[in-house]
Amino acid sequence: MLYSLYEAGYYASTPLRMAARLTRDFWGAHNNPAKDSDLGRRMFAGADLFANLTRRYGKPDWGINSVEIDGQPVRVRPTEVWSSPWVKLTHFARDMADLRKAGRRELEPAVLIVAPLSGHYATLLRGTVEAFLQDHEVFITDWTNAREVPLLEGRFDFHDYLDHVRMMLRLLGPRPHVVAVCQPGPAVLAAAALMAEDNEESRPGTMTFMGSPIDARLSPTVTNKLAEERPFAWFKSNMIFNVPPPYPGMGRRVYPGFVQLYSFMSMNMERHQDAHLKYLNDLMNGDGDSAEKHLEFYDEYLSVLDLTEEFYLQTVDYVFQQYLLPKGELVHRGRPVRPELITDIGLLTVEGENDDISGIGQTQAAHTLCSSLPEALKEDYVQPHVGHYGVFNGRRFREEIYPRVRAFIRRVEAGVEKAANAA
Repeated sequence: MLYSLYEAGYYASTPLRMAARLTRDFWGAHNNPAKDSDLGRRMFAGADLFANLTRRYGKPDWGINSVEIDGQPVRVRPTEVWSSPWVKLTHFARDMADLRKAGRRELEPAVLIVAPLSGHYATLLRGTVEAFLQDHEVFITDWTNAREVPLLEGRFDFHDYLDHVRMMLRLLGPRPHVVAVCQPGPAVLAAAALMAEDNEESRPGTMTFMGSPIDARLSPTVTNKLAEERPFAWFKSNMIFNVPPPYPGMGRRVYPGFVQLYSFMSMNMERHQDAHLKYLNDLMNGDGDSAEKHLEFYDEYLSVLDLTEEFYLQTVDYVFQQYLLPKGELVHRGRPVRPELITDIGLLTVEGENDDISGIGQTQAAHTLCSSLPEALKEDYVQPHVGHYGVFNGRRFREEIYPRVRAFIRRVEAGVEKAANAA
């Protein structure tokens, strides 16, 4: 019912939204002599804010057409290389001629970035992708909005997610590198453990976990406490709704993206209110640059997708209530998941000092679980002065975190190559 009410509210506000857009266009028109008057800016600002707050935010574009490598512009083309109804594996193919001009003549390591399936689109990791493109062949999981998947395609749960990660790693060839950002951490570690146990050629060369709830019992945050305090039945009764028409997934039971968005925003509601008030004042004062930065952030932040009922509930159950992976109780398709069998996959964990989603220690727990890994293949880093988002995006990520990830991958690859030559 809530999903239908949400959709009804959107369509009911259409006349007001259209009126706001007309008002915005009128007062923002270049040939309007009152455009730059105090009244004009105020009318434009109010109408623009209302139109933005009530509009539908679709999936953002990647917008990555080129990247600068060693001072040389290199063209980039996002290419779908594999897909299922639930995900598109996107390769950001760099132009080989441009790479040669930049002095890059050897094949660079393949990196699979596993984007979170927790409400936002993979484009939230645009900055992460741009950083890794400096030195790697970059692939990313572009997860599908569950409301766009017809019921005929069946279920998609935690175990299907894990299987998808394994399939995509196999597509990248021998010993690719994998980076799990936030939510995918437990599933990616489980996939690596199973691949290591099977001695698969395509098991990861390194695995990097960024702000991931490997063991959500440690340094619990508000998010962790909410998941722990509420009984499992509460989540099933209060967080799951049917997709209404006219979406292709009509009738599918989902955890709606707008519910997740409200949950995130309610944690820092005052900050979001202040940001929109500042945006309004910037428009009225003619500060277009600051207003544009606000729009860039919220165009991404307010774009959300739905999760299937089974995936969402199993994640709550496995990761945030029963803690199956750190307790050694996770079973996948009848097989126990045993991270202690990982012996030759480099492990890097990255956390943010001020992370209010995954507290310090939750990601580091991967080192304890991978007890058979030699210390030479382990590394941990806590980035000062950043929250959850800053672990994988922003200036400190580009300047301080990514260089460490790059150096770790290179160091592990050099060690593997040295060992192979010695053999």
